[in-house]
Amino acid sequence: MRILDWKSLSATQREQALRRPAQQHAAATQQAAQSIIDAVRRDGDAAVQALTEKFDAVRPASLQVTAEEFAAAESCLNSEQTAAIDRAISTVRLFHAAQSQQPLHVETAPGVLCERFSVPIRAVGLYVPAGSAPLPSTAIMLGVPAAIATCPVRVMCTPPNRAGAADPAVLVAARKSGIDRVFKVGGAQAIAAMAYGTATIPKCDKIFGPGNAFVTAAKLLVAQDPAGAAADLPAGPTEVLVIADDSARSEFVAADLLAQAEHSPDAQSLLITTSSAQAEAVAGQVRRQAALLSRADILAKSLKHMRLVVVDTLETAFQIANNYAPEHLLLEIREPRRWLTQVRAAGAVFLGHWSPESVGDYCSGANHTLPTYGYAKAYSGLSLEDFQKRITVQELSPAGLQELGPTAQVLAGLEGLDAHAAAVTIRLAAIQDATPVAGAALAAAAVAGAALP
Repeated sequence: MRILDWKSLSATQREQALRRPAQQHAAATQQAAQSIIDAVRRDGDAAVQALTEKFDAVRPASLQVTAEEFAAAESCLNSEQTAAIDRAISTVRLFHAAQSQQPLHVETAPGVLCERFSVPIRAVGLYVPAGSAPLPSTAIMLGVPAAIATCPVRVMCTPPNRAGAADPAVLVAARKSGIDRVFKVGGAQAIAAMAYGTATIPKCDKIFGPGNAFVTAAKLLVAQDPAGAAADLPAGPTEVLVIADDSARSEFVAADLLAQAEHSPDAQSLLITTSSAQAEAVAGQVRRQAALLSRADILAKSLKHMRLVVVDTLETAFQIANNYAPEHLLLEIREPRRWLTQVRAAGAVFLGHWSPESVGDYCSGANHTLPTYGYAKAYSGLSLEDFQKRITVQELSPAGLQELGPTAQVLAGLEGLDAHAAAVTIRLAAIQDATPVAGAALAAAAVAGAALP
C-alpha cells in the first residue's frame, strides 16, 4: 500500500502506479482451458465428471440438481436469509424490468418504414462461481434478467462442494430468480459443457458470469468458435477506484477499498484524493480494519496492489479515473452528482458518502456484472438487453421504392455491385407498368453497366 504524489511522478511512474496486477501464466492458462474444452467436446458427461473429480475432489451422483436438493437447500436457510434473497431479487427485478424497450418504428423517407424489435436469446448459460466464496448474488444478477427476457432455455452451472452438493444459498437464489435447471459443474469444464452441450447439459447460445482465470479463458475460446457460444463481457479480477476530497470519512473510504481487496489476491483498490491528510488517514484505517477481517491471507496479497494517489484538483482525479476505467467508481466528494458529467469510463458509479459499493453488489437493483481491466472504456455492465437480440425490419411501399430506389442504384454503381442495382431496377420497371420483358431488359442493362433510366 503506497501513497503517491501524482504531480511528482514521471509519465512512466504514473503508468506504473495505475498498472493492474499482471495476468500470470496467461498462455499456460489458455492452453489448459483449451485441453479441457477439447475433452468435454470429445467425451461429454464422462469428461465433465472426470474433470469435476480432478479439480473439485468430488464426483456428484448426478450432474443436475434434483428437486430433493432444491428442497434441502431451502431448509438450510433461515427466514432472515431467505428474506434478504427475496428483497434483493425484488430490487433487481424492478430495475431490469424497467429496461424493456418498446418496438421502434421510424419512417425514414416517405413510404420507407424501418423497425426494430427485441427477441430473447434462445438458450443462455449462467455461471456462478463458488471458489473462495459462494455467490448467490451472482445467481440473482444473472437469473433475474434472463427470466425477464423470457429466454426459453435457462441453465446454470456452479461448482459442487466437497460433499458433492451445490451451495444452498446459490440454489435458493437461482430458483427464486427463475432458474430451475442447475448443474453441479464448475471451472472451464462448465463453460465447455454449456457452449457445446452434453447428453445432460443443454447447448447454450450465450454464456454469462464471472470466474477465475480458467473460466475466463474458456469463455474467450468458445466465443471465438462459431460452433461454441457467445460471451457476455470481459470480466477479470475485481477493482474499485474511489475519488475522495476532504469531506470524505476515512473509515468509509477504507472500508470500500477493503471490500474489493478481499475478493482475490489480484484484486485492485485505488484512492485518488485531493487531500494528503485524507490519504494518510485512509492508510491508517486500512491497516486497522484489515486486521479485523477474516480473509487475511487474500488481503495480505491484494493490498500490495493498492495505491493511494494525491492530486491537486478533482479535474485531475477524473482524468485519471477515465484513463483507468474502473469496474467500480465511488465519488465520495462534495456535490457528487455535479461531477457525474465528468465520468466517461466506468462500469458503475456510486454517488456520495452513503453509497457503498457492496450494496450494489447485492441489492440496490443495478447489475453487478461489470467490465474490468480497462474494458469499461468500451463495454457496459450487464443489462436486460444482453439477454436479447435486436432485429430490424424494413418495408417499402411502391411509392417508397420510387422515392429511395434511385439512391440505392447510384450507391450500387459506386461500389460496382451490378446485381444490387438490378434488384432495384427490375422493381421500378414493374411499378412503371413495364412488361416482364421490358423489366428483364432493364435488369440486363443494369448488369451490363449501361446507363440506368
